[in-house]
Amino acid sequence: MLYSVKMRSAQGGPHEQGGRHISGAERILSEEKIEQAIVAMLHRAQKHQRGMADFISLKVEAVKTADIFYRPLLLLSSCQADSVMAGRKAAVEELVKAGVSTEAAAAGISRIINLRDSMRGAMLLDADTGLRVDSLGERGVRVSKMDSDNSERYEARLLEKGLFGDHVREALVLASKVASAVGVVAELCWSDDPEYVTGYVASAKYGYKRIPVLKEYGNPIGGRVFFVEQGTDVQKLITYLQDQVVLIRPEDK
Repeated sequence: MLYSVKMRSAQGGPHEQGGRHISGAERILSEEKIEQAIVAMLHRAQKHQRGMADFISLKVEAVKTADIFYRPLLLLSSCQADSVMAGRKAAVEELVKAGVSTEAAAAGISRIINLRDSMRGAMLLDADTGLRVDSLGERGVRVSKMDSDNSERYEARLLEKGLFGDHVREALVLASKVASAVGVVAELCWSDDPEYVTGYVASAKYGYKRIPVLKEYGNPIGGRVFFVEQGTDVQKLITYLQDQVVLIRPEDK
């Protein structure tokens, strides 16, 4: 039996009552690994770069094996960028290569830059016009219920590339689920952790492109944009991203 273990933390009360988002985490694990995961999540909520949470929500629920979808891990590569300007230029180039218009790519970057504070979820933008197509406001679409189906093999693959830590581990799994969704053209993301300036562009066509710098060091604002094809069933897409259990399979050697 597998279990979904989720943590959400905020400062100033629950998110639904206006609390400021601090952190979140999720794993899909066997029963014997739940306690260890919960301890790690609590530590993360209490020692986060964005501040100490005064509201922490933990949720554990059983996952039916028959409900699980399996999807491939995106291939990971990196590009060169030694400044915010260079990083954002590279992001636009990667988005356009994946099928996003130049205008929509620029709109996605602008929307993240102009956030008053980090969102809990992602904005959905039309990949041609750059207009927002979801109606979830500052909450956004919170991608949930995903993990690697083999954590040991997955983390070994990352270490082979010199990568480790929660940021890249979680981002690559999330990006792989998002890229597998019908209607998604590409994703743009950079972190809201003040000390983590790396971001990425991801797509089913070209994989996960890690960009070394997409914001200034010390900036606590980050965000995530999913660019979608015109005519996409937005509600069906949101349901998949938020509710469908997906395990990501690392590539075999």
